[in-house]
Amino acid sequence: MKLAQLLTSCLSFLSTSSAADFVIEKEFQAVTCGSSVKLAHSASGVRLHSHQITYGSGSGQQSVTGFNSGDDSNSLFLVDSAFGADPCVRGTPFACDSLVRLKHLNTNKYLHSHNHVSPLSSQQEVSAYEFTNSEDDWKLICIDKKDKVWKRESKVRLQHVATSKYLSSNAKHQFRNPIPGQLEICAVKAAGNNELWQVQEGIFFAQLED
Repeated sequence: MKLAQLLTSCLSFLSTSSAADFVIEKEFQAVTCGSSVKLAHSASGVRLHSHQITYGSGSGQQSVTGFNSGDDSNSLFLVDSAFGADPCVRGTPFACDSLVRLKHLNTNKYLHSHNHVSPLSSQQEVSAYEFTNSEDDWKLICIDKKDKVWKRESKVRLQHVATSKYLSSNAKHQFRNPIPGQLEICAVKAAGNNELWQVQEGIFFAQLED
């Protein structure tokens, strides 16, 4: 990549304003390898979030929650290729139905799920795990059938490959101390409105030219 391209390939954080307030340039419309993104839960608006607080039950691993601010750096996840796959090339868009991993930027732990029970809803626990394995893989399901690649602002579902359950949140399930108001993130069997997510804020690398 030429220096001029490299200097323009990374966008700073977008504000939390609606999509109508800005125009996404063509080369930045796709979610690409190496980008760090914030996933907004379509139904509630919370961002997928993690922090150095462990679950008091279940696996005892680092907790993953829904946080109601778009400005917190603990909601940034780097988008990477699946476990055991060849490393993706920075700037390559992720095709719909491909497998991805999401690496929490501040703690270097991967979005993970497994057969433990979530603390509030008794669904499948979702955590952040430092030792990557196939339980970090998520299938990217695009809702708009016209989409060929993962696009910013477009609704998607993330299906956990190992258990076939969907990344989910529900405004009914809020934590109290020490993380009051944050929502539980879990994985569920059925796919509905609570399993829809959109990439909004983030740091984005431009899509490579064909």
